[in-house]
Amino acid sequence: MSSSHDTVPTADSKEVAFFNSISDLWWGSKNLLHYFNSLRVPLVRDGLIDTGLVKKKFVNSSKPLEGLRILDVGCGGGILTEDLAALGCAVVGIDLGSDSINIAKSHATLNPSLTNISYFCESVEDHAKHNPEKYDAIVASEVIEHVNEPELFLEHCTKCLKPGGSIFITTFNKTWSSWLLGIIFAEYIWGFIPRGTHTWDKFFDPKDIEVMLEKFNCRTRSVRGVIYNCFTKTWHWWWSSSITYTLQGVKRHE
Repeated sequence: MSSSHDTVPTADSKEVAFFNSISDLWWGSKNLLHYFNSLRVPLVRDGLIDTGLVKKKFVNSSKPLEGLRILDVGCGGGILTEDLAALGCAVVGIDLGSDSINIAKSHATLNPSLTNISYFCESVEDHAKHNPEKYDAIVASEVIEHVNEPELFLEHCTKCLKPGGSIFITTFNKTWSSWLLGIIFAEYIWGFIPRGTHTWDKFFDPKDIEVMLEKFNCRTRSVRGVIYNCFTKTWHWWWSSSITYTLQGVKRHE
C-alpha cells in the first residue's frame, strides 16, 4: 500500500505509523522524554549561551533565548517544544505524524502564554526548501534513529541552520550496552518504553554523526553521555556515551 510518505526519502512509513499509534502517550502521563527535559533544555540553553548567540542582557533572565529561532525536528507531541518556548524563543515544531502534531497543537492551547510556537506536519526536506538558514538552532532529539537515509536527514537539518548556529542531537549509541539496556531492558523487561520503539541497527556511534555533520560544514563541539535512573526517574550526565548521548554541532561561517 502506498503512503503519502513514500516520496519523502528520509521518512520511514512504519516508524511514522508506529508513533501515530502511540500518540496518546505523549501527554497521557509523564514518560522518559518529560524527565529528559531536565537535561535537554539546559543542553540547548547553555550551548547557545556558550557559542555567543544569546544576548548578554538575556543570559540571566527567565527568557534567555529571547529573539532566537529554533526548529524542533520530529517534535512529536511537543514535550520539548513547549519547554524551549518557555525560554522566550520562537519555536517551530515539525513532524510527519499527523496525530502527534494535532496533539501538540491541542496541548499548546492549554497554556495561553505559548504564542511563540508553530506546528507543521511536514518533512525536514520540505521545510528546508522554504526556510534556508533561518534558524539559530536545530533540535533533533530521539529522531535520527527513526529515519531513513540519516545523512540526507542531517543535510536538510543543516540547510535550515544559520552559520554560527547549533544543531543538537540526542540518540542511542550503537553498542551492546545500548541494545541490552535501551531495548531489551527498557522495552521488554522494565517496559518504560513502548515495545518496538527502537531498532538497534538504526543506532549510531557519535563519531559516525560527527563525520556526517562535517560533510555539511558543521564541527562537533561536544559529545556528552547521559543515563536514566529508572528507580528515581531522573536523567544524569554520565562519563560514558556508550548507551545514550547528546551532541552539539556548530555550523561554520563560509
